[in-house]
Amino acid sequence: MAKKETVSQTLIVAFILCIVCAVIVSAAAVILKPKQDANKELERKINVLAAAGLMKEGADVEQLFSSFTAKVVDLNSGTFLTDIDALSINSRKEAKDPAFSTELSKKDDLAKIGRRVNRAIVYILEEEGEIKTVVLPIHGYGLWSTLYGFLALEGDINTVAGLAFYSHTETPGLGGEIDNPRWKALWPGKKLYNEKGELAIQVTKGKNNPELASSIHKIDGLSGASLTTRGVDNLVHYWLDEGGFGPFLAQLKKVGK
Repeated sequence: MAKKETVSQTLIVAFILCIVCAVIVSAAAVILKPKQDANKELERKINVLAAAGLMKEGADVEQLFSSFTAKVVDLNSGTFLTDIDALSINSRKEAKDPAFSTELSKKDDLAKIGRRVNRAIVYILEEEGEIKTVVLPIHGYGLWSTLYGFLALEGDINTVAGLAFYSHTETPGLGGEIDNPRWKALWPGKKLYNEKGELAIQVTKGKNNPELASSIHKIDGLSGASLTTRGVDNLVHYWLDEGGFGPFLAQLKKVGK
């Protein structure tokens, strides 16, 4: 007659299986981490190149990205931090750490990010000692999610070279149209500042009249996605203004003069 299993025996077997599974999962995580990190790094490079309008199908990502230099910026002073390796910084983690970020009041938190990092990584493309392109990391809340992306500026620090979002969960076909190449194509050539030097770029609710002089600062909003449109407008304004990269951009303009 077969011996019946006791409850304790069943629990022991289950416990051993849990331990074995945990060891396998942990080992897999350790083994795969270098590959995962490499994939994240490749994705970052692709997103920077896409914002700058340099990412083409079949392009050599490493070769194209090698033209850029990653630098760390102190957002409070607008100056470069030369003693810090840009690759050592995890901006998303630092945004949650009071030691590396600043809590924003409701009045100042136009992008609805809660806390702003004190330092940020920017990507600069230079030719013959002159800045050709600057790529800025930007993020802010849309309708359903935080939108993470890059905004690229030409060397005059006034003309938009491109915009690309790489992480969000906005509604497909509505707010998700921020990924649509046709909408992203509206950004290059737009001017950030007006003749008075005031920040004038704007994502509007509807279509703009191209015959108006002010259209050089305006981008058509997303049809049926007014809250996502407002979110993009808010986050772009926040990061280009004094609370974001404003002091840094002012420093670059001085250098370019």
